[in-house]
Amino acid sequence: MSDQSPIILKKRTFLSSVALGLSSLCITLVICCTLVILYGLHFASERTDRVISLAQTAVQGLPALQASLPPAVADMLNDHRQPDYSQNLAITAQLTGKPGADAATCINIEIVNNGNEVVSLLALRVIVVDEHGQLLSERQEWAATPIAVEHDWRGPIMPGSRRYFVCTHDSLHGVSPMDDLKVEVEINELRLWNGPGQNVIPDTALLGSTAPDVAR
Repeated sequence: MSDQSPIILKKRTFLSSVALGLSSLCITLVICCTLVILYGLHFASERTDRVISLAQTAVQGLPALQASLPPAVADMLNDHRQPDYSQNLAITAQLTGKPGADAATCINIEIVNNGNEVVSLLALRVIVVDEHGQLLSERQEWAATPIAVEHDWRGPIMPGSRRYFVCTHDSLHGVSPMDDLKVEVEINELRLWNGPGQNVIPDTALLGSTAPDVAR
């Protein structure tokens, strides 16, 4: 018995107790955060699947919905997006008045449809830049709409017709009437009318390959 080493029991100090407690707390937090993240990913995936399923169901019901709509309303939806038709549109924009201290900037916009299609929707982004290319003002304009009513609903642009209108930008602060300003026009949306007796063409590219194909 005299050859055996004595067992020495060391009392746990305050600092060691604090370190052990903090380590246990950190491990618990890591485990809890991991479980929360995994559950969140599972919940988001389930919700995404439901949204895609609802969107596909809505696309499948579009032809029946169009058939139940009044003719005037259904005709508004009877179009499709065709960006390459922009080559048949001649768009010019001209600044007619130099901005002053309180005066607004007027821009004349002219659009000529040189193609054989009816432009049912045409959205333009009209901007004003200075001689250094710095953007001074921007405005969204609806050059063509499915129907013609008041408040900037100018109606469709027929084949071979000319659309002319004036848009007004707010006063440009810090711009002198002697400054060389330039107007630029960007096409944001371009849709063409399908014609009588044709179905609505839904944009199904973002709904996955399981969405039904609707003939134009």
